[in-house]
Amino acid sequence: MRSPDARLDPPLTEATFYIMLSMSPAPKHGYAILKDVRFLSAGQVALSTGTLYGAIRRLLDQGWIERTEDPLPDQTARKRQTYALTHDGRRVLDAELRRLQAMVRAAGLQPLGEGAR
Repeated sequence: MRSPDARLDPPLTEATFYIMLSMSPAPKHGYAILKDVRFLSAGQVALSTGTLYGAIRRLLDQGWIERTEDPLPDQTARKRQTYALTHDGRRVLDAELRRLQAMVRAAGLQPLGEGAR
């Protein structure tokens, strides 16, 4: 678990950030997370199922996400696992969003040099 002062912890990996961001509005099942990550990253992050479920295991172990009931169970298919951010997970994601916003603000203060365009 991240310390109360999340500034002391390393930043989230890109994949972890997008996975958690995907779950921020509502619980999701694995396939929906895969699609959301691709959409949210404008196609820059395309996770394999192995990478996704490895990250989900780590997030479960850290207590940042939890398994939930599928809000829209499919009557014809096997029960899908859905995942939601926990209170700690939401706090970690919020801290990461603030960190990224601060970096973007700082970049806006620095004029780009020649060749940086």
